[in-house]
Amino acid sequence: MRISGSITALATPFTAAGELDLDAWRRLLQLQLDGGTQGVVVAGSTGEAAMLYDVEYDTLLRTAVEFFAGRIPVLAGTGLSSTARTIEQTRRVAALGADAALVVTPPYVRPMPSGLLAHYRAVADDGALPVVLYNVPGRTGCDLLPETVAELAAHERIVGIKEARNEAGRMDALLSLRGDGFQVLSGDDPTATRAMFAGADGVVSVASNVLPAAFRRLCDLARDGKSDEAQALDARMRDAFDFLGIESNPIPIKALLSRQGIGRGVRLPLTPLSPAHAERAARVADDIRQLETTSRESVAA
Repeated sequence: MRISGSITALATPFTAAGELDLDAWRRLLQLQLDGGTQGVVVAGSTGEAAMLYDVEYDTLLRTAVEFFAGRIPVLAGTGLSSTARTIEQTRRVAALGADAALVVTPPYVRPMPSGLLAHYRAVADDGALPVVLYNVPGRTGCDLLPETVAELAAHERIVGIKEARNEAGRMDALLSLRGDGFQVLSGDDPTATRAMFAGADGVVSVASNVLPAAFRRLCDLARDGKSDEAQALDARMRDAFDFLGIESNPIPIKALLSRQGIGRGVRLPLTPLSPAHAERAARVADDIRQLETTSRESVAA
């Protein structure tokens, strides 16, 4: 399996009453398909996986698999603090039709490198799905170091990594591990262009929830070596990137999606976007509409 290009870490839409909004979910999936997104992640951290009941998780994934019908890869977030539970979760999403498992480092428990090696090898050895490693130390409390990734990359069932650390040196170290069977993906929107110029295979993006066409175009330009055009497009998205970091993810992205009629907020302990940011959200939403229109016109031309 090759996972590359513009991949969206999907937000999970809820109704005003806090229930799963499947109509909005389908509209979000259609938005991604129309924008040229090349893969999606269901129930990752942006999808508020920790807040989902099992039946909701299964419904979201099943609906996405049926909707995309093999046209693009569907990854499911399966990483949990326990290795046994991660294996169980990965088996479950395999039965629901996911193409690969995005497995974050075990949150909160802070395993040693030897523990991370054993954890990921156990999940991959179980063989339910191809595994994409996911490193995001700011959320999990542990860092999957490049030397550990190098050992894991040799496993035939471990097919890539989403790296959310934004240091150029970290990305450079991982890029030396790239090959036909192991892809390196940026997990940081603001530095994704730089990473792809350096050789990254693509990006797992939060911003592409609302900028699917722009992110597809950005990935195509960057991977085709069209530096000036890619940098110009990246510069136009900077305000959106900055806004998405103004409060904890996925609060800002869901505020923008709600302005498109897709979902109505987050679940506790997350809280809605502060009213102090409402005016800025409106400006960013207007910029996004214009940028998406321009991006779609460029692709059509």
